[in-house]
Amino acid sequence: MQRIFISSVQKEFAAERAALADYLRTDPLLRRFFEPFLFEELPAIDQQTSTAYLAQVTSCDIYLGLFGNSYGFEDAQGISPTEHEFNCATQQHKHRLIYVKGETDQGKHAKMQTLIQHASNQVIRRRFNTSANLHPAVYASLVDYLQAHELLRFTPFDASACRDATLADLSFEKIQSFLRTARLARNLSLAEDAATNTVLTQLRLLKNDAPTNAAVLLFGKEPQRFIYNSEVKCAHFHGTQRQKPIPFYQVYKGTLFELVDQAVNFVLSKINLAVGTRALSAQAPTAYEIPPEVVSEAIVNAIAHRDYTSTASVQVMLFTDRLEVWNPGGLPPGLSLQALRQPHGSYPANPLIAEPLYLAKYIERMGTGTGDMIERCTAHGLPEPTFGLTDGFVTTIWRKPELALAHVGGETPEMTQQVTEQVTEQVHQILKAAVGDKSRAELMAAVGLKARVNFSRNYLEPALAAGLIERTLPGSPTSPTQKYRLTTKGRQVEKNGKTTT
Repeated sequence: MQRIFISSVQKEFAAERAALADYLRTDPLLRRFFEPFLFEELPAIDQQTSTAYLAQVTSCDIYLGLFGNSYGFEDAQGISPTEHEFNCATQQHKHRLIYVKGETDQGKHAKMQTLIQHASNQVIRRRFNTSANLHPAVYASLVDYLQAHELLRFTPFDASACRDATLADLSFEKIQSFLRTARLARNLSLAEDAATNTVLTQLRLLKNDAPTNAAVLLFGKEPQRFIYNSEVKCAHFHGTQRQKPIPFYQVYKGTLFELVDQAVNFVLSKINLAVGTRALSAQAPTAYEIPPEVVSEAIVNAIAHRDYTSTASVQVMLFTDRLEVWNPGGLPPGLSLQALRQPHGSYPANPLIAEPLYLAKYIERMGTGTGDMIERCTAHGLPEPTFGLTDGFVTTIWRKPELALAHVGGETPEMTQQVTEQVTEQVHQILKAAVGDKSRAELMAAVGLKARVNFSRNYLEPALAAGLIERTLPGSPTSPTQKYRLTTKGRQVEKNGKTTT
């Protein structure tokens, strides 16, 4: 464990020093290698203050200096503790990291300006304004330290080669499907029949000619064979607490695209869906109690930004009063829970995973996701979602089942409320198309759709949930040879051409 002496004892940096020490002790990576020391945490000892803090500098591995406006208390020699600390660290050949507050040195004490210049002649110092930009700067410096001292040899998880995986473990069909979607959604320049190597190279998903973890997660034939914790666990509880036995529990496997689709469809198949009348239009209006795009945003965020080095999996839990989406991960340096509720930049935890998800229009790159969720829930009549850090990151979306009916013109929940099993116009379209065994692609072509998520959300999953169609391979829902066919109930509904309850 590497000890970091955090200077200074000046009151000017009391809050910053405490926040930095807390950050170092809680960051999943840094806490494994570093232990910060703050002078005020030293217990009472029979020793002079000046001797005590210099002894701590001597015993540390890294000296981290915060230089601000104040020079601090001056001893009989006219030197402050901060300068004594820096000089001691220099004489002891300690690794020194210096951070200067403010864009310029104007307004700083004259002796502090001299100290900053003295330090700048020896080391590269960084400037900061708040803890929000101090923390990522410290993080970067400490990671460099770990690499330079060979305490940690690594590349980001998504950019690392997937152990034991080869290009043969990737699905050419899944890559082609992605290319079709990305060309339509984002005007991706790659041709649909581009070679696998070409696609992976452009997306930076190759490492020494081997597929990276990101490549396997996005396009693998069996991603969980290599990264087992990438599965998504979904549970439906009939109350407001986690209690066994769980009424409905499903573990989904597949690529990240498939995991998002399956988890979203799980939620949409369990929450209320109301269908209105055709009084104002030839097509009856439909509405879920929670906007589907909010469900999608919460789940795709959890899958895209989770910590894949953790052995835990993403969990999607539906209760009678809320939807909770939990992932093993946290917030990036510089971003707080409060900042999530305001306009903020995009900080992808797994940038090589985020890029293909963006190209397939599963996510945006503007940091607007949480803001959009809040806005859509409010507009829908729901309370604002809440975000928290509980052994990971959790998004909570509150339920109001009666809202589904209200959004299609209903007056009370006791009126003719229709839920998931009802047949919408979209479901009627898929019933007409499902003559014989049909693949997902064939059904999408038959109803004239190209967007996979929209098709799954509004056509395929409602028909499956209502028992109107069934999978030909029910034990392998993500099989590339999966097809769909009408059930007896589906054939009857299609024959009569009317809704069912």
